[in-house]
Order: sequence, then structure tokens, then C-alpha cells
Amino acid sequence: MKWIVGLGNPGTSYHKTRHNVGFMAVDELARRWNIAVTQNKCKALVGEGQVNGVKVALIKPMTYMNLSGESVRAFMDYYKVSLEDLIVVYDDLDTEVGRIRLRYQGSAGGHNGIKSIIQHTGTQIFNRVRMGISRPQQGFNIADYVLNNFPKAEAEPLQQMIDRTCDALEFAVKNPFEQTMAKFNV
Repeated sequence: MKWIVGLGNPGTSYHKTRHNVGFMAVDELARRWNIAVTQNKCKALVGEGQVNGVKVALIKPMTYMNLSGESVRAFMDYYKVSLEDLIVVYDDLDTEVGRIRLRYQGSAGGHNGIKSIIQHTGTQIFNRVRMGISRPQQGFNIADYVLNNFPKAEAEPLQQMIDRTCDALEFAVKNPFEQTMAKFNV
């Protein structure tokens, strides 16, 4: 089973924030694939379905960003799934809005959700799609920045980035992640 974990924070006040682009991507995949992400289990909202003949789980941790690893570990243990089949989707300050970067390993890079996943899985080796949210202007508090909504001026690049992320994830369901990286890291 392929399992796609979108990182974000639960609750309507966080719905459209920069920190929730992982949730936005999972929501778009759920719409495309007609999968209801409504089962409350493993400290997450989970939806399961078949995509191109492959069983897929869409996961939105409900632990808040900094504890995302708890949900990932709970899902891993309950379903006995492999880390090789995991793809984590999350926001990245070092990538500009509208762009995505795919990686299969690396440090948390200051991202507390990724730090939690590394802590709970014991490895830095897992597939990731980093969605660009750009860095704030000098002097702007990063915590405030990531918890702010995207401005209207970024609506179009945001939607294009969500669509491209979902295209990459759809491709990754049937193809090796290295091939997905080669196709979507431009």
C-alpha cells in the first residue's frame, strides 16, 4: 500500500495557512481520486482507495504539525506498512511559492513536522514532496508567517503548485520515486 501523508494543523483557523499546503494537496488528491478522508484512526484522518490498481491511503495527522511523527508511527505500526511506500507532503520555506522539490532523504531542515517524523521512525530516509511557501521578509516572525493565509496575489501559483504536487503523487503511485523525482524536479 502506498501511503501519502500531508502535513498541516487541524481546525478551520489553519485551513488556508502556508503551513497547511500538505493538507491542501491531500484534499485535492481525495477529490481527484474520490476518496473520503474521514476515518478517524492512528491520530489522523485517513481515507483509503484504489488508484490505478494500487491501494492508497491518504493521511492528515490530527496531532498538530510538531507531533506529526506520532500519527505516522501509529499508522505504520497498525497497518504494518513500509517506509519505502511513504510519501510526506509539506511546506518548505526554502522553495518559492509555486515550486515543488522531491527528495528521498535529508534532515528536517528546521521543519518541526519532519523532525517529529524522523524522531518517530528513526530514519531520515523517506520520500518527500516539499511545497514552496517562500521565506518571509526580513524581520517577520517565521511562526507567524507560516500560520498566515496565502495572500490573493499568490492564489494562482498556489493552485498550480497543488496541481503539480498531485500530478507528481499520482505518477509516484505507479512509478519508482527516483523516476518521479527526475520527471517533476525541474
